[in-house]
Amino acid sequence: MEFKRKKEFKMIEKISKGLSVSKQKEQTVLEIVPSEAEETKLLRLKNGSWDNAKEPWLVYDENQKLHALLSIDTLSKMIEHFKKAEQEALFLKLEKSILQQLPLDFQDVWAVATEEIKKSKKSEIDFDKLVKKIKKDHPNLFLDLKDLYLPEGASIINATTR
Repeated sequence: MEFKRKKEFKMIEKISKGLSVSKQKEQTVLEIVPSEAEETKLLRLKNGSWDNAKEPWLVYDENQKLHALLSIDTLSKMIEHFKKAEQEALFLKLEKSILQQLPLDFQDVWAVATEEIKKSKKSEIDFDKLVKKIKKDHPNLFLDLKDLYLPEGASIINATTR
């Protein structure tokens, strides 16, 4: 029994370090225990305090599975952060796809791409295909290497060092 308890608290300590920026001295840990009435369960305080406002509270169910108890406010903030991170990742992918096609004016291509994304009914968008389509439809927004004329025998290095 004592070994199991040490193992539980090591797992709780590991999880607490990952969830909390500052080291939490008193982690609130609860245990769900059955009661006489089948539709009722009891929460038993295993560690910490009922007055501890630091989240998350950790809860063990009857199967010793660990759960986290959060306030709706904290959960809403977490969801908002996940949405922002996902949006930033998508913007970075779009930016990369645009830059790979050598835009003459990045902001113009970005504006066209965001309009195309808003019009699209697909939930998953292949940014590389989207930007290639924009390049095909609006070639004036991109640099075309064929338009760069160098006399025969000249190299880009010699042309730029003059």
